[in-house]
This record gives sequence, structure tokens and C-alpha cells, in this order.
Amino acid sequence: MARRQSTGRRIGMTVLAWAVGLVIFFPILWTFLTSFKSELDAFSYPPKFLFFHWTLENYVEVQDRSNYLLFAYNSIVLSVGANVVGLLIAVPAAWSMAFAPIVAPERALTRKLHAIMLAAIAAAAILLWLVGDARWDWRIYGPVVAVATLPIIYWIMTRRTSDVLMWMLSTKMMPGVGVLVPIFLWFRDLHLLDSLFGVGSMLLLINLPILIWMLYTYFKEIPVDILEAARMDGASLMNEIVHVLTPMAVPGIASTMLLAIILSWNEAFWTLNLTTHDAAPLTAFIASYSAPEGLFWAKLSAASTLAIAPILILGWFSQKQLVRGLTFGAVK
Repeated sequence: MARRQSTGRRIGMTVLAWAVGLVIFFPILWTFLTSFKSELDAFSYPPKFLFFHWTLENYVEVQDRSNYLLFAYNSIVLSVGANVVGLLIAVPAAWSMAFAPIVAPERALTRKLHAIMLAAIAAAAILLWLVGDARWDWRIYGPVVAVATLPIIYWIMTRRTSDVLMWMLSTKMMPGVGVLVPIFLWFRDLHLLDSLFGVGSMLLLINLPILIWMLYTYFKEIPVDILEAARMDGASLMNEIVHVLTPMAVPGIASTMLLAIILSWNEAFWTLNLTTHDAAPLTAFIASYSAPEGLFWAKLSAASTLAIAPILILGWFSQKQLVRGLTFGAVK
């Protein structure tokens, strides 16, 4: 039975919600207003909120100085493309963890896996020592890396599902700057710097743990009896995922996709360090207006407004689907 709320309480909660919303939205509103000011008005004190000379010169100069459409195209390709591929990986992974969880192996099997892992590492170490004077060559070191890592991956994947989920989430806990140098050198040697494929792969790997975690929580709310009924009717594994599970979890998948797109759209650290021009998204477009001479607030605000406008429009039109997805499974 729903609890009754007094009129005063409802009004108070409504006012509080509007106040919090305005506080959160105010920086965006101030950036939007500043984009229509001159540089002199942007630095004026006390600040001018509405009563200033409105001008479009900042937008004109931004368009003349930068190829906005190229940056916007790169952002769309990176944020949408990387997460579409991510969903193709995350949906089967979340299904396996929600409906076919891996249990811990028996103690005897665990000992065997540990022995295989230690033997593989020892063999890899001996092989590295034997070819230690050789020049780096994937034909030599590729098999070594495979021999050393595959048993470790196999051992990790034979742990409990909760351990695997925690392991995936732990990859989000390390700051990106901690692995910037090796990843930059790796991208440089593989000629992936300033390429949509390289940056998109990085965004895919960054968001994949979040995709799997969110889809796992949504899939756990779906009764397993429905999937078992589909199996009894002769549905294959692919048909079970595509035609039974996915349509039932559309709200959760949509909200997960929207959240991942927003995270990719706003990702600045990796896009600034791995791109220069050809694959640079709108985060690099904004950063280009930070000049050694100082910050030009009006032009920077115009660039920021152009950068956040597409994702704001997407969020506005998809807010119902986003809220529905985020509350998916909350009410039985």
C-alpha cells in the first residue's frame, strides 16, 4: 500500500528537486550565455548574466578557425561505433554470467591449473632468457606471450562469476595515466595513433566492463523460466539470446548504450593523448581553444556549446528511455 504524502511535503520535495536541478544545470547555462558575449563582457566584473550585448561573432570565428563537422563526425563514429561493437561482446558475456555462471573448479583441477600456469611462466622465462639478445620480433615473442598468458586467462575464467565481475570492474579503478606510456608506445609501433580504429578500440576496452556489469544486472531480473521454455521449444543458443533475451531487455540495453555513448563522448584523457587531427573528437576541439596566451572565455564557451549540443539533444529526446532503463527491474 502506497504511503500518503502531505501536500506540503510534496511541494517541498518538488522545490528541492528543482533547486538541485538548477544548480547542476547552471554551469551549462552560464557556458551557453557566455558564448554570446564579447571577450570584454565575458571577463567583466561583476558578471553580466542577461544584460549584455549579444553577438554571434564567437561562433563565426570558431567555424572559421576549426572544422567542426570533422570533429563531430569523429565523435559520433567513435562513441557509437565503439559501443555497438561493445554490445556485441557484452550481451553474450552478460548472458553467460547471468544464466550460465561458472562455478569454482574442484580442488584437484585447481592444482592442475596452477601447475600448468607455473610451468608456462617458467617455460616463457627460459625462452626469453635464451633469446634475450635477439631483437624484438613478434615471431619470437608472440608465442612466448601466448604461452605465458593463456593459462592465466584460463585460470581466471574458471573462477566464480562474481570473481570475474569484480576482476573486470577492478580494471576501472586504476588511473589511465598509469598505463599511458606503454599504451602510447604500443599505439605508435602498431601505427594506431590518430586513427579511428585505434581510439575506438581504446574506448571499447574502457567501457566494456561497464557494459557487462549493467547488462548483467538487467539480465538477472529476467526469469530464467522463460529461457528454459524457449530451450524446450527447440531454440538454439543464438535464437535464445537474439529472439528471447534481447527483446525482453531492450530498456536495459538501450539505457546501457546511451550511458556508454555519453561516457565515450566525454572521454578526454585518451582522446587527447592518442589523437592529433584526423581522428580527433570534440574533446580535442575544445582543448584547441586553450592557447598559451591564455583562455578566451567567449570563444571557449562557443566551442564547448557546439561540443555538448549533440549529446544534450540526444539525452533530451531519450530521457524517457534512459530513466526506464535505469529503473528496469526495480519494481516487480
